[in-house]
Amino acid sequence: MKRKRLVIALVSIFVLAVAGIITSNFVRLAIRGEEGVRGQIGAIPKTTTVRTPVKHGPADWPCWRGLQGDGKSAVTGIRKDWSGGLKKLWELDYLCQGRQSVTWSAPAAQGNRLVVPGRDENKDFVFCLDPNNGELLWLGSYEAKAGTSHGSGARATPYIDNDRVYTFGRSGDLACWRLDNGELVWKRNVSEIGGKTPKWGHSSSPLVYDDKVFVQGGGSALVVAYHKMTGDLEWKAMEGEAGYAAPTLMNMGDKIGLLIFYATGLACLDARDGSAFWSVPWETDYNVNATTPAVAGTTVFITSGYGTGCQALKVGDTGADVLWRNKVIAAHHSDPIVIDGFIYGYSGQSNQNKGYFKCVKLDNGQEQWSTRKVGWGTTLYIDGHLLCMDIKGNLFLVKPDPGAFRKVTEFKHALGKVKHTAWTIPVIANGKLYLRYMQRLVCYNLVD
Repeated sequence: MKRKRLVIALVSIFVLAVAGIITSNFVRLAIRGEEGVRGQIGAIPKTTTVRTPVKHGPADWPCWRGLQGDGKSAVTGIRKDWSGGLKKLWELDYLCQGRQSVTWSAPAAQGNRLVVPGRDENKDFVFCLDPNNGELLWLGSYEAKAGTSHGSGARATPYIDNDRVYTFGRSGDLACWRLDNGELVWKRNVSEIGGKTPKWGHSSSPLVYDDKVFVQGGGSALVVAYHKMTGDLEWKAMEGEAGYAAPTLMNMGDKIGLLIFYATGLACLDARDGSAFWSVPWETDYNVNATTPAVAGTTVFITSGYGTGCQALKVGDTGADVLWRNKVIAAHHSDPIVIDGFIYGYSGQSNQNKGYFKCVKLDNGQEQWSTRKVGWGTTLYIDGHLLCMDIKGNLFLVKPDPGAFRKVTEFKHALGKVKHTAWTIPVIANGKLYLRYMQRLVCYNLVD
C-alpha cells in the first residue's frame, strides 16, 4: 500500500511538473509573443507587365472596418450553405519572408486592386495584387528595423484613398504609395516628431479624412495628423503611450470627432485641428486597449481584455457621460458590431479558442445570450448575417437575433492548418472573401 501511494505521489508530481512547463511556455509565448512563421514560404513572384487603370468596385473594403468604420460590408447575395465549403479562387504563401517576419495586417480592397503588407528580415513590404487571380501587380518596400515580439511585420491595415494607399509599419513608418504602380510618394516616421513605439509595436491602422491622414504616434505625439498629399505635419496632440486600436470618426452636429483609444483612456479630438473635446480614463493590464470604439449615434462603446470589461458612453462635443459599465464583454482585440441597438461580439483572451460570443443590449449593458459554439475570434457584418472566424481558421455564419444564438452554417479549416493563432480579421469585398494567416492569403468566392 505504501509503495502504491509512493507511485501515485511520484506520478502526480510528474504530471504537475509537466503541466507547469506547458503553462510556463504558454504564458511565455502569449506575453513575449514568440510565434514564428511556420510551414512553406513561397518565393515572391515577378510582377505582371500588364496593369489596368485603377477602378472602384460596387462593394469595396478599402480600410480597417470598411469605409463607414462600422465593420459592415456592402456585399449582398452571399451563399448561406457552406456544407460543401466555399470555392477557392486562389492562394499564395509568400507575404512573410523569414521565420521572424510574422505580419498580421489585413488586406484592403478597392475595385481591381488588393493591398496587403508583408515583411522580410530587414524590410517592410507592400504587395498589390489583382483580386481576381492573385497576380502580383507591384511590390513596394523600405528598410525598417523592427522588434520581433509577435512578429516584425505590420499590424495595421492599409487605407486606400482613391489613387493612393497609406500603410503604417510596426516601427512607426507611415508611407503613401501610388495605387496604380506602387511609386512611393512620401514616407514619415512618427519618431521624427516625438513618437514612441508601444511594447508590441505600432498597430493602430491609419485613418484618412478630408485632407489628412491620422495615426497614433505615442510619446509626445500621441495623435498625429499629416497632410495626405504631401506628408507635411498638420498637427499633433496629447502625450502618452499609444494604444493598439484604430482611430475612428463620429459626427457631432457640425463637428467631426476623432476617437482615440490610447493606452490609458479614450479621447475625442476635433479632427480639424486636434483640439480636445473630452477624454475619459480607461486603464488595463499591460496598457492594452486594442478594440476599436463602436459608434452608434451619440453612444460610444469600448471594451478591453484581461478582465477589464466594457463601458458605454453618451457623448457630445462638451463631454462624455457613462451610461453603464460592467464586465459582460471583455474583448482583447476583437471589434464588436452594433446592430439595431444590440452589441454582438467576442469576449475573452485572443490566445485561447474558448471565449464567448455574446449579444448585449447597448442602452443598458444587459446580456441577451452567450455561447461558446464559435470559439474566440473576429466578426464582421455581411448581408444580414455575422461572419465569424475563430483563431484556428474555422468560419461561422450567424444570424443576429437578440432572442437567441442562431448559427446558420459553418466551414471548418478554411485556412488549412493553423499552428498558432489566426488573428487577422477576414475581409469581404466585391463578392470575395480574403483570409490571411501570416505568410498565406486565401481568396474564396462568397456569392452564389
